[in-house]
Amino acid sequence: MGVAIRTAGEDDRDLVVRLLDEAFHEDPVSRWVFPGTEHRRTAHPKLMAAFTDIVLDDGRVDVTEDGSACALWMSVPAAEHGPGAEHADDDEGPARLRAEVDPDNERVELIARLTAGVHPAGRAHAYLWMIGVAPGRQGEGLGTALIQHVLDRCDREGLPAYLEASNARSRKLYERLGYELVGEPLDLPDGPRMWPMWREPRPSGGQR
Repeated sequence: MGVAIRTAGEDDRDLVVRLLDEAFHEDPVSRWVFPGTEHRRTAHPKLMAAFTDIVLDDGRVDVTEDGSACALWMSVPAAEHGPGAEHADDDEGPARLRAEVDPDNERVELIARLTAGVHPAGRAHAYLWMIGVAPGRQGEGLGTALIQHVLDRCDREGLPAYLEASNARSRKLYERLGYELVGEPLDLPDGPRMWPMWREPRPSGGQR
């Protein structure tokens, strides 16, 4: 049986924020950004809400019909870095994110600058910003279905895709879907490793 997927709207905002908060609360990168358990409980949802608002405004959010998983996508034009990269070297984008989410936490700003700095430029591509699956539904193929839903379109249109894997488990999933490491891994200061990954479009009918 296939997974029913629809495009989210503003009415789905709270659902998407909750899914991302639950899915990433114990993720290595989230734990690095918010190392204190109690503080992470209150600040992490604010960061997920900020990301959700950005993508609802300028990108696309897909959700499964049963509300168990979501994926946040941005369309990046040619010759640009990732979302917010135009402010990576000044105090606008990342600093504004920090002020909105957790003003005293420099890592909120730093993670935005570092990921923007490794984001490939030059070719238009689909950027998978985040994908979240409810903890009780992980391992059912929902994440794969959400990603493949967009990759099929990328293959039809000859469009590459990009993401940053935040843990080794997700990296293996992305490799199965055709993503490959691009450039060097991103080692967060005194923190975990992230893997920038790029996927070339596959010919129609190509092997998955």
